[in-house]
Amino acid sequence: MQQVIYILCALTSLLCAILLFRGHARTGLQLLFWSGMCFSAITITNALLFIDLVIYPQGDLRPWRSGVTLVAYLMLLYGLIVESK
Repeated sequence: MQQVIYILCALTSLLCAILLFRGHARTGLQLLFWSGMCFSAITITNALLFIDLVIYPQGDLRPWRSGVTLVAYLMLLYGLIVESK
């Protein structure tokens, strides 16, 4: 059951990223672009979680997952700071 939840989380983040990029293409708002980039990185994090816990359980991808998550939130934070000016 855990495998299904991990896959659904990754697919949901991917769908959010696609919708945010479509919104950016339609309106040109930069905040939508940075939010799409954040969700793209969160999708990668969810894929790494699936790989770490299901496909390769004897390995430890926690540092990679944490690094990608940090980059995701830094991109969103950058977008929020730039758009507030």
